[in-house]
Amino acid sequence: MKLLDNKIAIITGASRGIGKGIVRSFIDQGCSVAFTYSRNKEAAEDLLKEFSSKVKIKCYQSDASDFQSAQNLVEKVIDDFGNIDILVNNAGVTKDNLLMRMGEDDFNHVIKTNLNSVFNMTKAVQRTLLKQRSGSIIHMSSVVGVKGNAGQSNYAASKAAIIGFSKSIALELGSRNIRSNVIAPGFIETEMTSKLPEDVVQGWRDGIPLKRGGLPEDVANTCVFLASDLSNYITGQVLNVDGGMLT
Repeated sequence: MKLLDNKIAIITGASRGIGKGIVRSFIDQGCSVAFTYSRNKEAAEDLLKEFSSKVKIKCYQSDASDFQSAQNLVEKVIDDFGNIDILVNNAGVTKDNLLMRMGEDDFNHVIKTNLNSVFNMTKAVQRTLLKQRSGSIIHMSSVVGVKGNAGQSNYAASKAAIIGFSKSIALELGSRNIRSNVIAPGFIETEMTSKLPEDVVQGWRDGIPLKRGGLPEDVANTCVFLASDLSNYITGQVLNVDGGMLT
């Protein structure tokens, strides 16, 4: 018996990085997965081919920051899979700059993509979860949303807001056995960080108590825990997956 047997999950923004790691871990634990991508169709199809023979998995091109697109996605997933048990709000972007150089468009784009998508997707699955009186909603924030970071005021604002949103949803939906929790990753080594100079990456590693960057699997394993029945009495919480950065 696997931890996510007979469960169905939607994972947004999952063609690469942390999202891709979550898809892999969920499938390894027996979950049927519907995942979304924004633009990278080739990466999404490669991930689909990797697992299509093992469990039910399907990818959808969808913009979670658009309210109607989120509604349409959930309707399609219910048609294709029959139900939804887990939502992982993972889609997100960065547009880093110091406040004095940050344009209004860059601020609004990050807020819309990172925060509106969480509202849109959570609202879209709410009716289904309420009807079955169970479910786990997992929102991807960041240590930057907990402590802030120079040059990332837009990103930090969006990720901090996700925490407040999740705690409110936990209070609203807890009586229906629907849980809402947040994961706040620290420095996770992905395709994006591999483009940084090695000395910069090593500097980050040296400042972490565990002396290494996190892997997508580290975040994904925490997602599995929060999605599974092992965390049945946990809601409204923020789990920092950061190697001790915020200690």
